[in-house]
Formats: sequence, C-alpha cells, structure tokens
Amino acid sequence: MQTTDKYQSPLSERYASKEMQYIFSPDMKFRTWRKLWIALAETEKELGLSQNGKPVITEEQIEELKAYAEDINYDVAKEREKLVRHDVMSHVYAYGQQCPKAAGIIHLGATSCYVGDNTDIIVMTEALRLVKKKLVNVMKVLADFAEEYKDLPTLAFTHFQPAQPTTVGKRACLWLQEFQLDLEELDFVLSNMKLLGSKGTTGTQASFLELFDGDQETIDKIDPMIAQKMGFDACFPVSGQTYSRKIDTRVLNVLAGIAASAHKMSNDIRLLQHLKEIEEPFEKNQIGSSAMAYKRNPMRSERITSLARFVMVDALNPAITSATQWFERTLDDSANKRLAIPEGFLAVDGILDLCLNVVDGLVVYPKVIEKRLMSELPFMATENIMMDAVKKGGNRQELHERIRELSMEAGRNVKVEGKENNLLELIAADSAFKLSIEELQETMDPAKYVGRSKEQVETYLSNHIRPILEANKELLGISVEINV
Repeated sequence: MQTTDKYQSPLSERYASKEMQYIFSPDMKFRTWRKLWIALAETEKELGLSQNGKPVITEEQIEELKAYAEDINYDVAKEREKLVRHDVMSHVYAYGQQCPKAAGIIHLGATSCYVGDNTDIIVMTEALRLVKKKLVNVMKVLADFAEEYKDLPTLAFTHFQPAQPTTVGKRACLWLQEFQLDLEELDFVLSNMKLLGSKGTTGTQASFLELFDGDQETIDKIDPMIAQKMGFDACFPVSGQTYSRKIDTRVLNVLAGIAASAHKMSNDIRLLQHLKEIEEPFEKNQIGSSAMAYKRNPMRSERITSLARFVMVDALNPAITSATQWFERTLDDSANKRLAIPEGFLAVDGILDLCLNVVDGLVVYPKVIEKRLMSELPFMATENIMMDAVKKGGNRQELHERIRELSMEAGRNVKVEGKENNLLELIAADSAFKLSIEELQETMDPAKYVGRSKEQVETYLSNHIRPILEANKELLGISVEINV
C-alpha cells in the first residue's frame, strides 16, 4: 500500500520511467559496489599479490565473492551502519558476513571513493545510454513528422509576427536539428567517460606501493585492468581522492542542452495549439479545465517546459561544486551530488518520454493553417505583384509607394474594422497596377512563397538524420507511458 504521510518525489511518482529510477536505485548502487570489489580482488590476484611467497587472494575467495554478488544482505548492512555511521564499511562488513573466507581481502588497498566514485561514473554512463536511446527515438518520430509535412505551407513567424511562409515539415526540422546537436554532445561525453580506478586516499596509490612492494610496473596495470573488467576503456590518469567533479558538470550540461531543445519545441507547440493549427494528443476522457469543459490545454507540452526549466537550473549545481572542491577532496559535494545528478537524469527521462508521446501524436489541422496563411499572404505577395505590374509598364518606385499605402489601408481594415484582408481588391481597383483580380489571385499559391523548404527537409533528412537513425537502429522502437 502506498504511504501518503511522507514526501514523495514527483520525479519518481509522476515523471521518470521505472528503468531510469532503477539506474539510480540503492540496489543498482550496492550491486555495483560488489562488482567493483570483485574486480579489485581479481586484479590483485592476477597481478600476483603475495605475502612471504604465498598468494594473498585465492580463487576460492573470488568464487565466494561472486556467489553473493547479487544477494545483498541489506538488513545486516543497515544495522551495522547504525553502529559505525559509515555506509561503505557497513557494506564491507555485510559482504564479509556472507563471505567469511574472503572477508579479510574485501576492499583491500582501496578507499571509500573506490566504490562510491566508480559507481557514480558507471551509473551516469548507464543513464546517459538510456537518455541516448530515448533521444534517438524522439528524433525518429520528428523526422517522420517532418517528412510527412515537408510541403504543407504554413505561416512562419519572426518575433511571433507573420513572416514569409515556411512548411510544417521545415519547422519541425528546426526542432530536430536542436536535438541532433544534443546527440552529438551526448555521444562525445559518453565516449569519454572514464572510471576513477583505485588510487587511494589522495590519489597517489600509496597503499598499492605497500601491497606490491614498490613494483611500479605492476601498479601501472591496476587501473586498466579494473576498467576493462567493468566495461570501460580507461581510468582517469590522475585524481585526488575523487574523480574531477568537472565530469558531473559536463554530464549535466548535456542534460541541460536536451532540456533547452525540448523547451523550445514544446513552447512552439503550445503557441501553435493556441492558434489551433497543431495540437498535442488529447485523450478521449481527458479534462482540459475543471471550469471550462471545452478547453484543450497543452498540458504535456507545458509539463515539458516546466521540467526543462528545472534541469537547466540544476546544471548550476555541479558547476559550483566543481569550482569549490578544495585540494584533493572535500565532502561538500556529497549531499549536492545525491540530489542534483539523479534528479537531473530523472527529469530529462520524463521530458523525453513526454516529447516522444507528444510528437508521435501531434494532430495537424491543414484547413486552419491554410486559412491563416491566406489571410496574410496578400501582404507577402506584394513583391511578386509589384514585379508583375512593372512587366506591364509600371514604375517600380511609384508602385512600391502605392502598394505600401494600400497595404496600410488593408491592415487598418483588418485590425481596426475587423474586416477581411482586401488588399487584392484594393490593388485591382488601382489603375497604376493594370492587374485584374483574377491575375492577382493567381499569385496566391502558397507554394510559390515557401522557397526551398521542401527540398531542405529532404536534403537534411537524407544527408544528416537518416544516417544517424540507421547507425542507431538497434535503439529504435520503444514505447513510453505517461503517468498523469
């Protein structure tokens, strides 16, 4: 039964997927600790750690550790932590209770950050992979949407004022390109994730000098072997007690970039829904307003923008933490990291699920789009109209001034009188242009004013997006569930 008398994070309760929540769960953390202890013990054994000619670590001890790698005795660890007030040593003790033969070699030569910091890197790497998976799927549905509507003319806006027409698909490519840039950043960061390794209390590996009797060549092999066992290419070459907190900054900046892209797209969708040109999915039994039954509020897009603001601000946390670390380490990072990093990932996870849901279900209303475009098109067609009039013997400068005056008159009719745009009729009635209303109406084909929108969509998707989707095709095809 769900408790209602304690605070529950909305990120877990409402927004983030179970998959992302597990990545940042205690179970994931403590299982990873045990894998790291096994990797350390295996490495020390393989490098011949011995005392008086006898191996310090035996295969029997390794097998014992592996037997309980997934079977964590949480109750023992919890009781021990109440006594010693140290989470790592509590779990070392609990693991040792299950593995009495190996108890004495668990965590040998390591400091707490060996399991803490390496696990943080492993968890963030897994979370980045999930973010990439969802981001690629968002790009796929956006690409399909752009392809479908690549030649549907629509009124474009600069400063949210009517401007030269574009197409619905071309506008979607603007959103898509933002996410493409985010994917490039994500891939760079993901490909450069490295473990801390095992470098001891201040990063000097002094404990291993003692363990391996000063054998520098052997000690150089420890970090690469641990990295390989944990699925990484390398460890950071130097560190204090912790990995550089600049890594957290780098990771959160990727998340903030994705949030900003999602924010921009969802704001555009909110504006388009106000114009009734495009709507996010609205379920059969969904209520838009408690008071106004007819309303269809863009609540999913609004949620995207709301979560996105949180992530963009959250990115300040690791930047400040990185800047304020003293020398080889201070502990004022810990509480902040426990909040900033998981919550940043959980929020972005929710954002991408919402983006996938919204874009995959976007409803386009071509008739509304056409009506708005046609109401503004006469103003935008004036350059073409003027050229046609010049061909009939008109003076370009005189016609320019005349069309300016008529445009202002038509604008007043629309804004002050509330009438339809009658610019074409005004021009047809003006003898300076020598153009009939029929000739003028021939200029009102929206396709004449969208430039290379269709071709740009085709080229962009073909040359840039489809290759990315093909390279990541094993990530495609996910479905998401929006909780509330």
